[in-house]
Amino acid sequence: MEILDTTEEERLEAAQRWWKENGQSTIIGIVLGIVAILGWQYWLEHKHAEAEKASALYAELVKAVESNNKDNTEKLAVRVQTEFPKTDYALYSGLYQAQLKAQQNDTATAKQILTKIGESSNKELSNIAKIRLVRLMLANKEYEQGLELINKIDPASSASFSSSYDELTGDLYVALNRFDQARTSYQNALRNGAKSPLLQLKIDDLTAPERVEAKK
Repeated sequence: MEILDTTEEERLEAAQRWWKENGQSTIIGIVLGIVAILGWQYWLEHKHAEAEKASALYAELVKAVESNNKDNTEKLAVRVQTEFPKTDYALYSGLYQAQLKAQQNDTATAKQILTKIGESSNKELSNIAKIRLVRLMLANKEYEQGLELINKIDPASSASFSSSYDELTGDLYVALNRFDQARTSYQNALRNGAKSPLLQLKIDDLTAPERVEAKK
């Protein structure tokens, strides 16, 4: 019995010593753990709320675009980009804004917006922006600039858009009267799975008798 009592007393003393040595750090650890959990939950709730706000504002923008309300389109696009700059909604709204600027013949601003989106980490939207930028260059007879931009694009990050770039390259070469290179680019677009209904017509046009005669 005495052995049991001594053992229990030793255990109690050991526990008291441990608590003196580690009690404070244990309490601090528990408190920090609780704070971290609560902070993480708050952050998730905040992100969710911000995403809902961004989504709602973007939905208003889409409605403005569909109703051809250009004033609201401009205002809402700017709001999305200002209030939610780190979301994909900001990039999408930029595409709408660039389209509006191009329609208003404000080519310089449209190019600036598309260039910025083209530099984003979102590969899909980045490529969409670059394709629209090249089309804008084509429309403004900036043929060499368009080719230069395409040549700088990383093939690894644009593989799913290669056919679009090939077809655009062909269009630029046609504008420059470089028909052999245009045909090669169009054929590359076909091989890469281009679905443009006009692509075969473009190729046929390059082999038309009058086009062949013009090359001589």
